[in-house]
Amino acid sequence: MSSVIKKIREILTYAPVAGRASPNSSVFFETADIPLGDVMQLYERDPTCKSSVDLLAASTVGMGFYTTCEQGHEKAKAAVDSFCEEVNIDCLLNDMAKSLIACGNDFWLKLMPERLSDVLRMPIDVVERVQLTSVKGVRLPYKVEGYKLRSKYQANTTSILSPEAVIHWRLNSSNTSSLGLGLLQVLVHTLTVGTDKRPAYSWMKAKIERIMPKIFEKYAGPDVLAYVDKADPATIKQFESAIKNRPEEGAWLFYNKPCEVKPVTIDPRAQGFVYYIDHIVNQFYLGCETPLPRLFSTPGFTEASARAALDLQDMLIRPVQRYIKRQVEREIFNPILRQSGFDPAKAKVRLNWGSPETPEIVPADLIHAAQLGLIRPEEFRKNAVKFGWELWDAPETEAGSNQSQEANT
Repeated sequence: MSSVIKKIREILTYAPVAGRASPNSSVFFETADIPLGDVMQLYERDPTCKSSVDLLAASTVGMGFYTTCEQGHEKAKAAVDSFCEEVNIDCLLNDMAKSLIACGNDFWLKLMPERLSDVLRMPIDVVERVQLTSVKGVRLPYKVEGYKLRSKYQANTTSILSPEAVIHWRLNSSNTSSLGLGLLQVLVHTLTVGTDKRPAYSWMKAKIERIMPKIFEKYAGPDVLAYVDKADPATIKQFESAIKNRPEEGAWLFYNKPCEVKPVTIDPRAQGFVYYIDHIVNQFYLGCETPLPRLFSTPGFTEASARAALDLQDMLIRPVQRYIKRQVEREIFNPILRQSGFDPAKAKVRLNWGSPETPEIVPADLIHAAQLGLIRPEEFRKNAVKFGWELWDAPETEAGSNQSQEANT
């Protein structure tokens, strides 16, 4: 954490990159309804949320990427590839995707006193407020003018990062908001309808999970009401002590006078609450936007239904992949190309998800290429071995005799 704060303070001291917005512009600030750090706590502490976010993030960027370019611009591609390897873009994207999907935002700091040399992923709670300009005095966001940092990350009380110094990743942002909305915010938000307020689903689920162990404890060793007819105080004390100190699995109590012991049992009407619990849990799973919880918790979840659910999940992932692709190309690839002396519009260095496809080689095509003389015999032999052909080199004596015969002729 200290290294992050140090880097932020270093970049704030460089005037062309960081500074206050123009005082002549009409500006206002926007803050997150729920602090992003609080949203990430749900990811860190709820197994369902963490597993769902991890699955979506891995499905989005986990396969890695490769770059392509226009023919003749391989040097431009090499410059981009070298930068990506140096700053470990793969690892940064993997970490970023989790915050982006969970809370809809992530912030990277461009370390570029003179030229883009590195990017630093900042803590999710680094930004306190986003400074916006309005349109002709109307309180509608027009352009981001700066990012006000929290006090613990500030070099001074007026520290504001300019937009050129920050890569702000955001998803599902509305036209009137500069901050994104992740899937976990839906689970943390409350809902007000008229004068009624519905608690957050994360709160309801957590309360159910908190109460359930207490129910088991209560009815595994239930409260007991004992009536001892005409017993003296000493006998009542003995019964009281025996009931309080009985083991969890229960105990038999004997008395030679009329007595009645009634354990407090669970109300049979409570079975109806199962449907309400299922509804809350189902809504929570819907908010996680992944079939993972149901795959492991629901009996009868067939392979066909699992595939259908994963196909629907792919529809959610593809827009996120396109967004990350365009953001990386615009915010990272293009500046690297410009400062390396290349034209981004001509080089067209692009990010592609997955691994480059290699053409499938058919043995018949290989034999035909050898017959036409397109490949040398030694190249044919090396490729044939890859198909499982067992080839042996000619013995040295035989090879030598062949060479001598060729020399004589």
